[in-house]
Amino acid sequence: MEKYMLIFHGGNTQELFSSPELMQAHMAKWFAWIDKLKQKDLYISGEPLVPGGKLIQGTNKSVTDGPYTEGKDVVGGFFLINAKNMEEAVEIAKDCPDYQYEGSVQVRQVMKM
Repeated sequence: MEKYMLIFHGGNTQELFSSPELMQAHMAKWFAWIDKLKQKDLYISGEPLVPGGKLIQGTNKSVTDGPYTEGKDVVGGFFLINAKNMEEAVEIAKDCPDYQYEGSVQVRQVMKM
């Protein structure tokens, strides 16, 4: 098994945040997906991220508020999973509940050091 990171990028979540019932139903889908991955021993860890943060860049290490990107590009969270190969990791990512809201998932293999 190899480790892969699933990086969740935001989509059109205005509808999702329009009612507590909608948000609760959506979160139930996330918890069901996590449970499914745990039962197969594929889930390692994951966390949602608070919007905003700091961006440090360049040789002078300048610090700015950010990241300021389009809503659809904002990273909302991540999972670390086990998968046999990239193809299996992609199939796992296809089960993410956020596609309903036009979200996207970036799949990256963790480099062995």
